[in-house]
Amino acid sequence: MQKRKLGSSLEVSAIGLGCMGLNVGYGPAVDQQQGIDLIRAAFERGLTFFDTAEAYGPFLNETLVGEALAPFKDQAVIATKFGWDIDLETGERRGGLNSRPDHIRRVAEASLKRLQVEAIALFYQHRVDPNVPIEEVAGAVKDLIQQGKVKHFGLSEAAAHTIRRAHAVQPVAAVQSEYSLWWRRPEEEVIPTCEKLGIGFVPYSPLGKGFLTGKINASTKFSEGDDIRNTIPRFTPEARKANQAMVDLLGTIAAKKKATPAQIALAWLLAQRPSIVPIPGTTKLERLEEDIGASDVELTRDDLREIERAASQITVQGARYPEHLERLSYR
Repeated sequence: MQKRKLGSSLEVSAIGLGCMGLNVGYGPAVDQQQGIDLIRAAFERGLTFFDTAEAYGPFLNETLVGEALAPFKDQAVIATKFGWDIDLETGERRGGLNSRPDHIRRVAEASLKRLQVEAIALFYQHRVDPNVPIEEVAGAVKDLIQQGKVKHFGLSEAAAHTIRRAHAVQPVAAVQSEYSLWWRRPEEEVIPTCEKLGIGFVPYSPLGKGFLTGKINASTKFSEGDDIRNTIPRFTPEARKANQAMVDLLGTIAAKKKATPAQIALAWLLAQRPSIVPIPGTTKLERLEEDIGASDVELTRDDLREIERAASQITVQGARYPEHLERLSYR
């Protein structure tokens, strides 16, 4: 697995693993041992970058990732996140955001224990808190870095102006946002800002929450009650039927390259900039191996032009989030 750099010094595998879906978001949680085995299989196959958050569970996913990577913690890069108003004793979600400096410090201490590490490799603000100036947030993380409890600072779903303000206080190593062939808003301001400032960019949901793999169609049924796709406008049966054109495009390129649609979607991201590190998630070993295989798919300039030409003719139907969640982004 090739390596890439986030910021000036954080070296990670070119593809990482988004671990959220092992516990929440996409149907029933996997068995604890199954999750551990998958994470360790990813590490054994060359992945060194693993993404989690206190909010996934809450706490369950951090605990799983920490246990799985404990034997390799000196070689693995674990990114986690703060910023939701969660009771650190009970895990109760109190609603809303909380990036007050004292809360950030307490979250860091709790995450260190769950992850079984001496320092958090990459500590993201999960969503920008409008009630706390970003300079105070960056200052709190800067203090944690100076204390040796955090190594690098990151932001998730932040607007370009917020990234610039935070970076002026404490250099930002990585910005994480949704980005794929069917959600390209980061190209407008966020990715150019990251490139200008030397910040890495980490696309989450790089496979469109599974849709770009070609394994989902208009008749696919998602698990009731615990699959977020049931709440997303882009995943209504009507939207899925309309959006099949994007999957068909990926399938056409995949056939030429002897690859899969998922591999083309990831290879396209890798080809955009050398500072981009996608973090697809999965619960299945065969999908993990498929995703890793994307790093061996080389898209030529002609391939990229063909994808761009065809994609420009496709209008993706449906919002990527319900309105109340979308409002938390690009602030």
